[in-house]
Amino acid sequence: MKRREFIAATAALLVSLRRSRAQGTRRRLGVLVLGERSPTMDNALLDGLRNHGWIDGRNLIIEYRYAQSQDRLPASAAELVALSPDLLLAGNPQTAVALKSATASIPIVFVAVADPVGIGLVQNLSRPGGNITGLATFVPGQFTSKEIEILREIVPTASKIAVLANPGNPMHRLVIAEELPQTARKLGVALPIVEATTAEELDIAFASAATQHVDAIIVFGDPLTFRYATQVAALAAKHRLPAIYLGRQFAANSGLISYGPDFADCFFVQAATSIRSSKAPSLPICRLSSRPNLSWLSI
Repeated sequence: MKRREFIAATAALLVSLRRSRAQGTRRRLGVLVLGERSPTMDNALLDGLRNHGWIDGRNLIIEYRYAQSQDRLPASAAELVALSPDLLLAGNPQTAVALKSATASIPIVFVAVADPVGIGLVQNLSRPGGNITGLATFVPGQFTSKEIEILREIVPTASKIAVLANPGNPMHRLVIAEELPQTARKLGVALPIVEATTAEELDIAFASAATQHVDAIIVFGDPLTFRYATQVAALAAKHRLPAIYLGRQFAANSGLISYGPDFADCFFVQAATSIRSSKAPSLPICRLSSRPNLSWLSI
């Protein structure tokens, strides 16, 4: 779909939404989730929608589908599309890719994708194109360098830093292939990769990092690591690895430090605004936030 056609279609959808709200007709929003439900993000989204006059159960019906594993995403996406919702919401790269593969006509808004251009979701940030738009969580290329810079403020001699990644995450594969080699050369550090796709593999990944005698570890953001944030932080402490994480919830669960987007803000303010308008003129960037928990060092 060309950009002009997309804008015309979404403008018509917006008029329809406003008219139906005035008439008391309920509209339908489909939400695809990889893993379990997050009350924090759910509440942020509901509050943001409420600020724009949309209330679940009154003038809005929200259909959730939860895929407990990545191989279930296509089926869950197809179930949502079959309901013919007015709009679809994806919370991460995997769900965004699944929804884009499932429909080329229903508008899609994604919330937490680091590099939507790099993984092929949109044409570019200023003109996304197609039936999909959303929020980029940061501009790619320098993020890992910043994480290393923060870690080196805590461990100045760090020269070997492990990276915990999920090979099933398209963003992780992209960063590993393109950004990490450049970062390693530029900063003169070794960045060995340890992988995990299940909770059981998290233990193996951290043990592998410790066996390689790394000085610290970077934990990439992923539904797996967010779901098991407490376990991940505990494993870092167990192996005495200074760690930097993407979300605040890790620091809240005794992780050393987090640096990354304010995901609740993404859902509350920006996703709700994007859903309200369904426009695709450009992709905003989620606000960055950091949170230290230096008491971890006393372990």
